[in-house]
Amino acid sequence: MRASKQYDGSVFKNPTGLGPGLQGNPLPLLGEFFFGDAKRQPTGPLPIERPHEAWTQKVSSGLRVTWLGHSTVLLEIDGFRVLTDPVFGDRASPLTFAGPKRFHPVPATLAELPELDLVVLSHDHYDHLCRPTMEALAKLTVPIVTSLGVGAHLEAMGVAADRITELDWEESLEVKGLRITATPCQHFSGRGLADRNSTLWSSWVIASANRKVFFSGDTGLTDQFKAIGAKHGPFELVMLEVGAFHPSWGAIHLGPENALKAFQMLGGGTLLPVHWGTFNLALHAWSEPAETLVTLAQAQQVRVLTPKLGSVFEPSQVERPTPWWR
Repeated sequence: MRASKQYDGSVFKNPTGLGPGLQGNPLPLLGEFFFGDAKRQPTGPLPIERPHEAWTQKVSSGLRVTWLGHSTVLLEIDGFRVLTDPVFGDRASPLTFAGPKRFHPVPATLAELPELDLVVLSHDHYDHLCRPTMEALAKLTVPIVTSLGVGAHLEAMGVAADRITELDWEESLEVKGLRITATPCQHFSGRGLADRNSTLWSSWVIASANRKVFFSGDTGLTDQFKAIGAKHGPFELVMLEVGAFHPSWGAIHLGPENALKAFQMLGGGTLLPVHWGTFNLALHAWSEPAETLVTLAQAQQVRVLTPKLGSVFEPSQVERPTPWWR
């Protein structure tokens, strides 16, 4: 940590200097929170596909994807199985009885997943680092790669230290021929009042011998995406966060409009929106991030895939699906 350019001796910082605080007057936010009429939760059960049978079928293109909700994605890439930001708990919260509760059951439990080769954990926020999930993963042998400093959280949750690899930006790990690189993003960290920015946050490049995908973790818009695209791209699939957005925290979350800008900076390709549709973490309607993204993408002729929860698909073989949330 001390050797990291992102570490100032006490905390990690974004290269831009932008901090995690709200921008502007917070009073309008309180008004939105208490009196806004946004439909922040679905009015009924969401459609979910059970992926188990599809997982037994052979992957024909070399890349198959299952969105399990929020930022949890199962990637099957040239025979490797990688799970991103696994959250299988009921709440994105330090409490079991309060805090944001998921809108839908998980399409498959952690125990029902195919055997994993790697878990990628972007940062330590509760909607990405889930204690019940990590305590269950601690009983397995799958390696976990994460950002600098996050390993202490994992060890406290029972994960053996020799299974954890912490990376600084532009450092890589190779697992059985799969290469995972931590890349820059613009966010913050912390799980309580006393540990703000004590660990690093990262985006990720996941590459086999034949293909590459990009996973944003949580991030605001930053010019560093241009450098990531130039150095590590092109990407067969780009997974970008679009939800939990508000202009007052636009420096640390993309939202739909900035997600499309980041997508173009990374080199384009196929966009899979994540970080939406599972938890009420913002002030917008629950489906607004995807709805806005699809509308903007159609106007800009960007290829966006919006699969149902639990849908198993190969990006190169599917058409743009009809929005399922309408």
